[in-house]
Amino acid sequence: MQIKGPTLFINPETAKKNILKMLTKARKHQAHLRPHFKTHQSAEIAEWFKEEGVTKCAVSSVQMAQYFANAGWNDITIAFPFNILEIEAVNKLAEKIDLNLCIESKEVASFLLKNINSKVGVFLKIDAGYHRTGLDASNYDLIEEILKVITNGNKLSFKGFLQHAGHTYQAKSKAEVEEIHQYTSSQMRKLKAHFINEYPDLIISNGDTPTCSICQDFEEVDEIRPGNFVFYDVMQANIGSCSYEDIAVALACPVVAKHPERNEIIIYGGAIHFSKDSIIDATEQKIFGLVASNEKQNKWGTPIDGVYLKKLSQEHGTIHAPQQFIDEVKIGDILYCLPIHSCLTTNLMSAYLTTEGKHISMFRYNAGI
Repeated sequence: MQIKGPTLFINPETAKKNILKMLTKARKHQAHLRPHFKTHQSAEIAEWFKEEGVTKCAVSSVQMAQYFANAGWNDITIAFPFNILEIEAVNKLAEKIDLNLCIESKEVASFLLKNINSKVGVFLKIDAGYHRTGLDASNYDLIEEILKVITNGNKLSFKGFLQHAGHTYQAKSKAEVEEIHQYTSSQMRKLKAHFINEYPDLIISNGDTPTCSICQDFEEVDEIRPGNFVFYDVMQANIGSCSYEDIAVALACPVVAKHPERNEIIIYGGAIHFSKDSIIDATEQKIFGLVASNEKQNKWGTPIDGVYLKKLSQEHGTIHAPQQFIDEVKIGDILYCLPIHSCLTTNLMSAYLTTEGKHISMFRYNAGI
């Protein structure tokens, strides 16, 4: 198979190992695994989860929920604050599946109470330390007010409290991830203890790949919702969530130019393929991806020392490399680059090619007005 342009490869064997490892951990801690499918966005890859007995998933949009509902998923949480402008689509979806929504205000709770036609589950989205969005975990009075609205009718079923410790993605060590996890989990445990007598069926739903990969204390956590773990990436390896051998995707990019005098190789693969997410490595160098060894056709190994994506423009990628590597690489060769953030890279690329040469399609979002 001839690769002519940037191509996103997936190693199914590695991805399936990642799935089984996370599921085994969830079961060990008596927590349900509700994987977030915004990372892979593929009905075919979702089947790999079903093969291991996973029956629930989370998504990031109503359209993505529709896509996976059409693929046979009947228990879906939209883990994004409910957008009241999409009520018509939500009503249609709620007629067909067990649908959970996330809210964080009395206004949205009241809107749902008046406009939802079918029964839906409702999670209160909690800010336990990330400060992106969500209710303050300690604001019991406001939470109680919202719960009274939710329980004022028969169409809304309160499911529990949901949080995402996204600030673990900026962690510099496993110890920092553990510290964040201990704090956010304590906030959620306090919430559960405060409301459990009044709402005995409520659950705690936590979801981020670093804590779910690294930490071992999941007391009172009923559900975990990691997503990135199916592929992992350079960011996760840098945090300590995984090893480089666990990274299940790589972007294959053709070499189009060489500049030995600058220790640079130019690849066809830029920001529209990788995204512009970056990390600062141990040498304080900003990097946009790592170049892995080419083990055999369509397969890659671990990162090559001193070879990294140093700069991205729209279609161009600039790789820094030592002279020996540059001398060995020819124009027209294919380099396998490990993405910094696989969720964004997969979203931009919109399709996969497996290491065996099979094409796998993805959900594509169609914006509308």
